[in-house]
Amino acid sequence: MEPLKSIIAKVATGATLTREEAASAFDSMMAGYATPSQIGGLLIGMRVRGETVEEVTGAASAMRNIMPKIETRCDPIDIAGTSDTATCSFNVSTCASFIVAGVGVPVAKNVNRAVSSGSSHADVLARLGVKVDLNPDGIARCVHEANIGFTFVSAEYPAMHRISQIRSVLGTHTMFNLMEVLSNPARVKRQILGVFTPEWVQPLAYVLRNLGAGSVWVVHGSDGLDEISLGGTSFVAAVEAGTVRTFEVTPEEAGLPRYRTDTLESSDVEAHAVAIQKVLDGLPSRFRDAALLNAAAALVVAGRASNLKEGVALGQESLDRGAAAARLNRLIAVSNG
Repeated sequence: MEPLKSIIAKVATGATLTREEAASAFDSMMAGYATPSQIGGLLIGMRVRGETVEEVTGAASAMRNIMPKIETRCDPIDIAGTSDTATCSFNVSTCASFIVAGVGVPVAKNVNRAVSSGSSHADVLARLGVKVDLNPDGIARCVHEANIGFTFVSAEYPAMHRISQIRSVLGTHTMFNLMEVLSNPARVKRQILGVFTPEWVQPLAYVLRNLGAGSVWVVHGSDGLDEISLGGTSFVAAVEAGTVRTFEVTPEEAGLPRYRTDTLESSDVEAHAVAIQKVLDGLPSRFRDAALLNAAAALVVAGRASNLKEGVALGQESLDRGAAAARLNRLIAVSNG
């Protein structure tokens, strides 16, 4: 294992790390061998210089190695974003996950709890009645019996808890925001991954290709959202059969109207939970359209829809016939069972 001090010294010069060096550095951090100063210095040094595809690949590989594997016995899809909380925008990816599960595509959605705020996805799920403190076998049972389960980046390791505290103090996105969404314990091969800046759309597609992904869309909304946006154009890099291609999508392609995205903002757990429940109850809203748009993309990635418009139609059927709501109700029952 490369000594951490020498790796930090290399980053301090502005040099980039090999995949192996990045894996070694993050192995040391997650094993508890790094001091807070070393962790903060390395994270900020890489952030200021700009992380590379090889570095993220190595770091994500290290995190994947410590995560307990969830055996789902199926080929689930993940719909996630690199922002660590849902502080402003509603939990679009969570709502979209229930829609997709209602169509019949299994979902294992990765959620971060390590540096969450009071309106994180975990808090909203708990408010809806879902038990979130499940072990890997319990999560696998949810995916098997409810067609949907929520996996969590582990904060059980003492070193990971310490890292989360350091990240909170730093107050900025770091490599861990990228690593977490790349480290689903269900080892998903299909994913919709929203990123917090357009500069990461294409690089993260190459990272996922390096990590063995099957079918993936990495997306960013032109209005700054880490999801496909109703507010305008969204940028996409797709991993398909080992290749990466880039393109743009708009709400109009899916047959949906554009909205100002600030109309989809809230920082209140109750408001998030109520909004999801209303969508699953079949009520029309801008939030419903946002969830349908992202669900449609997931259905394209999963091979259930040939385009976004067809995906929206499948999602609408999932909502209108009560299938999406049934997935939530079944998840509540199984997770609390």
